[in-house]
Amino acid sequence: MAALIDFTQPTLYLSAALILFNPLFWNVAARQEYHHKTLTRLVGRGNSLYACYALAATIFLLGLFRDAVYERALRAQPAHPALQGFVPQAVAVALVASGNVLVLSSMYALGITGTYLGDYFGILMESMVTGFPFSVTGAPMYWGSTMSFLGTAVWLGKPAGVGLAALVFVAYRVALGFEDPFTAGIYARRERERRDGSKKMA
Repeated sequence: MAALIDFTQPTLYLSAALILFNPLFWNVAARQEYHHKTLTRLVGRGNSLYACYALAATIFLLGLFRDAVYERALRAQPAHPALQGFVPQAVAVALVASGNVLVLSSMYALGITGTYLGDYFGILMESMVTGFPFSVTGAPMYWGSTMSFLGTAVWLGKPAGVGLAALVFVAYRVALGFEDPFTAGIYARRERERRDGSKKMA
C-alpha cells in the first residue's frame, strides 16, 4: 500500500514552516508596533497609516508565497482515490468558493486597515462589525482561508494537503487565542479613555 504522505519531500516541511511562520510574524510585528511604534518609526514621519499599509503589503505577499509553496508541496505528494471523483471534487469547489466568500466579504467589511491589524497602529474602527460575514463567524478571514486550503487539498486529492490544512486550522486557533483578548483590550482602553474624557468635560 502506497504511503498517504511522502515525508521525503522538502516542500512539505517548507509549507508547514510558512503556515506556522505567517501568523507568528504578523502578531509579533503588530505587537511591536503597538508597544514601541517600531513600524511607524521605520516608515518615518510618524505616519501610522503608511506603516499599516506597509505591514498589509508584507502580510499579503507572504500569504501569496505561502500559498504558492503549499500548492507546489501538494503537487509533489501522492494522491488518494478516496479524495478523487465527483463528490470530493464538488466538496472541494464548495469549500474554496465558500472560503473565498468569507475572506473577500470580510476584507470588504473591514477595509485595509481593519483587515491588516490597523487597531495595533491606533487606527480603530468606530464600532464592531456585526454584519455578514461576522454574523456567521467571529474570524471569517481565518476560517475562510482554512476552508480554501482544505478545498485545494481535496481538489488535488492529496492527503498531505488535508494534514497541512489541519495545521492551518491549529495555527489560526492559536493566533486567535492571542489576538482576540489583545484586540478587545485595545478597544476597552479606548472606551475607558472616552469615559474619562467625558467625565472631565462634565
